Amino acid sequence: MKIVFKTVLMLLLASAALFAQDRPHVFEGAEIITITGETISNGVLVVENGVIAAVGASGEVSIPQNAERVDVTGKVIMPGIVDTHSHIGEGDGGDRSAALHPDVRILDTIDPRSKTFRKAASGGVTSVNIMPGSGLLMSGQTVYVKTKPANTIEEMLIVVDEETGIYGGLKMANGTNPLRADGTPGTRAKSAALARELFVKAQEYKAKVDAANGDTEQMPSRDLQMETLVEVLEGKRIVHNHTHRHDDILTAIRLAEEFGYRMVLQHVSEGWKVAEEIANSSVIGSSIITLDSPGGKMEAINLLNINGRELEKAGAPVAFHSDDPIVDSRFLIRSAAQAVREGMSREGALQALTIAGARMMDIEDRVGSLEPGKDADFLILSGDPFSVYTHVEQTWIEGEKIWDRDNPEDRIYAIGGYEIFRASANYHIHMEGH
Repeated sequence: MKIVFKTVLMLLLASAALFAQDRPHVFEGAEIITITGETISNGVLVVENGVIAAVGASGEVSIPQNAERVDVTGKVIMPGIVDTHSHIGEGDGGDRSAALHPDVRILDTIDPRSKTFRKAASGGVTSVNIMPGSGLLMSGQTVYVKTKPANTIEEMLIVVDEETGIYGGLKMANGTNPLRADGTPGTRAKSAALARELFVKAQEYKAKVDAANGDTEQMPSRDLQMETLVEVLEGKRIVHNHTHRHDDILTAIRLAEEFGYRMVLQHVSEGWKVAEEIANSSVIGSSIITLDSPGGKMEAINLLNINGRELEKAGAPVAFHSDDPIVDSRFLIRSAAQAVREGMSREGALQALTIAGARMMDIEDRVGSLEPGKDADFLILSGDPFSVYTHVEQTWIEGEKIWDRDNPEDRIYAIGGYEIFRASANYHIHMEGH
């Protein structure tokens, strides 16, 4: 009899725990910035099973009976920030053995336990495009991830194409960075020629694959470089092209339109000089960076914070990125505020932090706005997003609170120095915990 009782009790406890985990969360009283819809002054956000179930004004949203209700009166809720260009995760890319490495995957080098993900989460970044560097014409495949805690990189992936398993884009670069003294390449003209040559080979490879029509005996030998570039040519994988000077920007556009691939321009320091040309091109958009102090490479000397304003005025889609560690992920939200100060619209700047970046990563069906059916990735802020006095108080990903400023162990990532995020510090923190 005791055994039966214990068994029933265990089942009841297990059911209660499961019930508690499945309980919807309802956030009430905050100003809700939905991005794609109206901002709601006294809003209600309902989260269930990791997705947004409902969002609307108080009194207009049905609240589930078993919901856990959270009073967030006086706070601001907005979608999680989408960072379209970052180097968190301690990964790397291609090497100097060649100028073009489309087969290299940064996914194979990222440390999912890196403390840099906690840093990004403390700044409200929930989705991120992690890039290889820009020292090569093609330094490898990027990867789109959530900044949630995980033991493996696979748990963090945002898969763009379930059928092909694509989970990122391709990093390309032009301008000064990929120029090498050994002549591979040594000039801007040679840079364009090398990229063009490899895409021509990819076109030929694709023609052979198409002609084989599924016949394995007729298929060309596997070529990892060509397979990646065919995905680019077919529009399945977006090119993220590092570029600064106005002439380099136009070269990047020229190549993309010649071969018909989809491209996001990254940095575009002199985008304000050719804003109309960018707007009238085939590019998906411009992922820009803002700086609060001068310096850096000569080709970026004309990087002005009017970039967002001028691109918006021309009708060119704009997103912001950190290029972390160039801009600390914790301060990416400030980039939008700086752009507004220089004349970009508030609405455009908020979109540039969220839905615009999601579109540049093909993940807008999941993130970037607060809409029913999308992932419950959102921030709870202490005040207006663009106020210097505002803090990110909580970061939620897929309905789970993954960072909380009130938790001392979390707070350190918001206020601590860079040593917290160095690989050596990560090792010591990990060992001390055992």
